[in-house]
Amino acid sequence: MKMSKSNKVQLILIFVGFMLIILTYYYYPNLNKNKYPEDQSLKDDEINKIKDDQSTLFENVKYRGLYNLDKTFTVESEQAYISNEELDIVVMTKMHVVLYLGDGRVVNITSNEGTFNKKTYDCFFKDNVKAVENETEIFADNLDLLAAQDYVKIYNNVKLDHTTGSLRADTIDYDFKTKYFKVSMFDNSKVKMKVIE
Repeated sequence: MKMSKSNKVQLILIFVGFMLIILTYYYYPNLNKNKYPEDQSLKDDEINKIKDDQSTLFENVKYRGLYNLDKTFTVESEQAYISNEELDIVVMTKMHVVLYLGDGRVVNITSNEGTFNKKTYDCFFKDNVKAVENETEIFADNLDLLAAQDYVKIYNNVKLDHTTGSLRADTIDYDFKTKYFKVSMFDNSKVKMKVIE
């Protein structure tokens, strides 16, 4: 029995249809599963880590702002995260703050770690703190910058260097308005100071 031309065409169309069904429902889904398994697992791990930490991680963060209506500042960090529990607090690494004071002075403060309050603009620096203003350099373990009060508290292993001398103390309080330092020691011992004339 000979097949007619129309029967051959029908048989070829049935075969092509059958192959399309196999490719669509069996071969293609398995092809996509095998193609991206590592990328998908990395994304899942990152999402789970963020959920576990209950925080959001950022890189190369920069905040700019204005305080006391006439003073601008910038806060930068290589890495930062915001906890879901305290949304106003930004925890930073390699923190750098630049204060532009009303009288033209510029203060640079850096540290390995720190926190920045987005609501109050208060900054808390720790580990390898360095503050530079013109010819004055201050090194310490901790520095608290209270923006609303124009006040800085520098403490733990404080060393102040200036062209006219240097001093070592446990704590230095500095008021930006009066431009005065208050220097103290925890155990009431003497402050070590070296004056160069």
